[in-house]
Amino acid sequence: MVLNINLQKHQNCFADGAHEPEKCDIDTIQNAIIGLSAKELDGSGTLESLTFDNRFTRELPADPATTNQRRQVIKACYSFVHPAKVAAPQLVAYSRETAALLDLSIETCESDDFLQAFVGNHLPAGMEPYATCYGGHQFGNWAGQLGDGRAINLGEIINQRSERWALQLKGAGPTPYARTADGLAVLRSSVREFLCSEAMFHLGVPTTRALSLALTGEQVERDMFYDGHPKLEPGAVVCRVAPSFTRFGSFQIFASRGETEVLKQLADYTIRTDFPHLGAPSQKVYLEWFQEVCRTTADMIVHWMRVGFVHGVMNTDNMSILGLTIDYGPYGWLEDYDPNWTPNTTDAGGRRYCFGNQPQIAHWNLVQLANAIYPLIEQVEPLQQALDVYTQSFQQGWQTMMVQKLGLNTFEPDTDDALFTELHAILPLVETDMTIFFRRLAVLDVNVESLNDISDETLMTPLMEAYYVPEQLTREYRTRIGYWLRSYMRRVCKDNTSGKTRRRRMNAVNPKYVLRNYLAQLAIDKAEQGDFSLVDELLELLRHPYDEQHDKEDFAKKRPDWARHRAGCSMLSCSS
Repeated sequence: MVLNINLQKHQNCFADGAHEPEKCDIDTIQNAIIGLSAKELDGSGTLESLTFDNRFTRELPADPATTNQRRQVIKACYSFVHPAKVAAPQLVAYSRETAALLDLSIETCESDDFLQAFVGNHLPAGMEPYATCYGGHQFGNWAGQLGDGRAINLGEIINQRSERWALQLKGAGPTPYARTADGLAVLRSSVREFLCSEAMFHLGVPTTRALSLALTGEQVERDMFYDGHPKLEPGAVVCRVAPSFTRFGSFQIFASRGETEVLKQLADYTIRTDFPHLGAPSQKVYLEWFQEVCRTTADMIVHWMRVGFVHGVMNTDNMSILGLTIDYGPYGWLEDYDPNWTPNTTDAGGRRYCFGNQPQIAHWNLVQLANAIYPLIEQVEPLQQALDVYTQSFQQGWQTMMVQKLGLNTFEPDTDDALFTELHAILPLVETDMTIFFRRLAVLDVNVESLNDISDETLMTPLMEAYYVPEQLTREYRTRIGYWLRSYMRRVCKDNTSGKTRRRRMNAVNPKYVLRNYLAQLAIDKAEQGDFSLVDELLELLRHPYDEQHDKEDFAKKRPDWARHRAGCSMLSCSS
């Protein structure tokens, strides 16, 4: 096992409360993405044509109180609440691919009616806004009731392909779950959420989506560094889209309160609505459902590790029951390959949610979900077996992913375990850009016959773009990576794969373009001055992250030195 991931130590922690995944078939993923990206909007989709179903509020218990005041919500899955109206909304950007999911035309997306609806000023017929109740473990500690503190669901639509999509506004005002906060969001965090949601989709990573990003025309006070120096920032609202926004914490809150009847209602609803292929809810189906959640969660984490994504705040309330990346807060992209890096300033001390910990934290969170649904099953052993599915799924998914990243035919344990482990031991020794390293590895000229005649320096030449501080490349380092490169080239030759085929495979899973932290910050800087051009440019760039976009080479370069320690480019707080 690489990255010092120790999943085994969590295997028996279920009692304390304290996997074969879908393979990383990138060809299938990319074909699906290309097909959807190329899909033409039918040109007739309007807000009035949206078909709202709103099954969540129709079938689950509601909070009997209707006032929008902070409170503990008992024996209810949601509270009805309306978005706050804003003074002078302005559309910053929208995703045409997400609009296509909702059958909305480009003309509709560029209309004032669209802006007013998805900033919360106007509710078209069928929208029944509400906020959901959930709890969660935050940084390993039970936090009690949390809920949609600044997220307001507008309802669920059924599109022309009979798909269910929930619409949710983030930053549209307070809800009964807002606790001491104002329920609002600022432009900087909203730009990051909007861009990353769509970037992850085009990378082939399971994710929630973003339909639109709009300014509210109002100022929001935030203390970005939690240092007692708050300032006013532009307010913004993002419309998020997903089949469901149900989280691990949605089940935890009812289990923690002993509200088993509501827990069962939510589980049964979730299975009937989001997992109908499993059949009618029963004890057997509950276990099959949990096993599927374990598999899809493992698949999601494998994809995070593949592209170098660090979520930054993997609390149980930020874990989707559908295995989707959800809640883009203080996330970051691994630039210098450091498994201990976390983008979250709140996590800087313990590094609980650092890059290398993500697989085992996902397992820990699944243990908490297992505890929550235990009252529906009342058997520990089958739940423990389901948790083993996560471990197996992640292990197999990791092996498949690494095979693809290195352009190999298949996983061969006799050689590949050691090959993978040594690579991940070498990468952190000097500042190495993860994205560039794997992309450049594809251009290596594999010729075993000349290996003994090539110096380490010559072997490393294609990789030099990936190193931040060339002075760190000591003789010892060059010797070690030179030995690994020779081992890798011999392994490639054993597959008898052509260089063209290997490069195609590698370039299909190793992106050239990711939403580097400093690029997002540059887009924020411009947007705060009223210039949204870089938001649009990045959105277009990230639609094709695996392609050689020759006029966009600057976006594929290493993080510049000026961004090394700048706020927003290295680490971020949860303040938004």
